[in-house]
Amino acid sequence: MSETTCRRAQSHRDGDSTTCRRAQSHRDGDSTTCRRAQSHVVGVALLLAITTISMGALTAGVGTVVEGNAAAADADRVADSLAAIEPSEATGVERHELAFGDGRLTVEPRTVRLLDDEGVVASHRADALVFEADDRRVTYLAGGVARGAGNASLLSETPPIATGDGLLLVGLPVLNASGTASVGGQSVTATLRTDTSHERRELGDGEYRLAVETATPGAWEAYFVDENASVSRRTFAGDDHASVVAAFPGERTGYLVVHDARLEVET
Repeated sequence: MSETTCRRAQSHRDGDSTTCRRAQSHRDGDSTTCRRAQSHVVGVALLLAITTISMGALTAGVGTVVEGNAAAADADRVADSLAAIEPSEATGVERHELAFGDGRLTVEPRTVRLLDDEGVVASHRADALVFEADDRRVTYLAGGVARGAGNASLLSETPPIATGDGLLLVGLPVLNASGTASVGGQSVTATLRTDTSHERRELGDGEYRLAVETATPGAWEAYFVDENASVSRRTFAGDDHASVVAAFPGERTGYLVVHDARLEVET
């Protein structure tokens, strides 16, 4: 083979090599383009997923806030209605309208006791009106209205109890409920009917303690401390809840006035 022929053959092989490299480069370009396209698709899908999750979380958050606000508004309305029940200042038949958007109102058993050094002087089943909506709770008991959310509560209305130098006057509203013991659901309206009478009892001189069975002890403890009483807790036989026991300092002349409301919940 001549030198010219060899160079042509070599040139042909070089051309084939160049063609192969170009083809390979073209395939590499296609591969890069595919990878870029795949990366773009994955990025879009990830963005959509993040957006969907964020919108879901936002919607859930807004829903929780709305429900919480609605429950708070219902609790406010019910608290106002329960505060209007004032057996210590009423005689005979009265009616109080009550309404709430969502929740439940129940009558629950509670006992209030008055004690001296010798034991129980008086014991009355006072009962409680309890409203619950979401984590909100409003309770009418013995003339006091306790409001709270979760485990925290306070008395927004105080009971008709008066203390002074050497004196203790305990006004004790008792619901004495009959008929419907529970109403609940959505868009509820009810009438609280009371027919109140009063009974006054002189207790004489002594060192007195008042025990209130309650599911919201913190609210009652704070109230009694403000009234200069020392507080403790005690569970009496047969009760569903512990009682907050308030000990009033010194010897006092005691009076107990029971305000029997004879409550009916009308729907």
